[in-house]
Amino acid sequence: MRTQREDPFAGAAAEARRELVREIAAGGDLQDPAWRAAFEEVPRHLFVPYFYIGVMGGYERLWCEDPDPDRRRRWLEGAYLDRPLATRVRDGELVSSASQPSLMAGMLHALEVRDGDSVLEIGAGTGYNAALLSHRLGDERVTTVDLDEDITEAARAHLAAAGYHPAVVTGDGARGCPQRAPFDAVIATCAVSSVPPAWLAQCRPGARVLAPLSTGLIRLRVRDAEHAEGRFLHTSAYFVPLRGGTPPAPVHTGGLPRHATDNELFRFLLTLTAGSLDPHEAYSLWQRERRPARERFGVTVSGEHQWAWLDDPEGPYSWPLGTRG
Repeated sequence: MRTQREDPFAGAAAEARRELVREIAAGGDLQDPAWRAAFEEVPRHLFVPYFYIGVMGGYERLWCEDPDPDRRRRWLEGAYLDRPLATRVRDGELVSSASQPSLMAGMLHALEVRDGDSVLEIGAGTGYNAALLSHRLGDERVTTVDLDEDITEAARAHLAAAGYHPAVVTGDGARGCPQRAPFDAVIATCAVSSVPPAWLAQCRPGARVLAPLSTGLIRLRVRDAEHAEGRFLHTSAYFVPLRGGTPPAPVHTGGLPRHATDNELFRFLLTLTAGSLDPHEAYSLWQRERRPARERFGVTVSGEHQWAWLDDPEGPYSWPLGTRG
């Protein structure tokens, strides 16, 4: 039995959580009963005691201890909407966020964990995702890493309040967590421009790596410490970049037709091939290949070399990805 602090919002939160789970399940993202149970039982509101919503000229803060009951109601309702929540804003810039629950459900399902697996999460955020993993696998099987000590301290407190105690480590996520390796899966909740070599080195053969890259989610199968390969999932994904990582190359779309620049899949291709193709070359490829969906793209890691590709890792369309040690 997990020990949780007394929660004055427990009753209303339970009903809101049931509604959220019904909504996510209706979208097809909670087919696994084990993950459905995790979303039904982990109290998301304990991980977002406050969050920010965009308003004209900046952000409005909603929090659980607001003296205004209407604002407290808005906070609790917002905690269980199927949307991302801005949880840390510094100098007007978003530093950390709580991901959209349905996207989290899809990512956790795609990770293909099994009983007994050990998982490394890159980007502790609020701690909510680590709690879902702990519910599914057990505290001792989950490690979450974040560079910002303020974030890890808050995540640890949120997890404890909800009755979960995975390993919460302050450190550079690009370097993994060697003291807790080896892992059967790595899941990143921050965007990368390439796959950090340390992640593969800390994985068992056959492990899965799931990470936001470009504006998609790449799922890799690890062969050994230097080799992995896989394809993008169909879904779009926009995450705060891994701090300390290589920033994405700027993308310019001047002179391209509006039907392309407004197309989400074309913007994915532009970002994925930035630095290798100029926007007009990317547009020609996009037209020639009949506007390819994300699932046709993949990534291969082989030693110091990483490349993205279309259809075939050895085919005619491939683009190098940067590396970071």
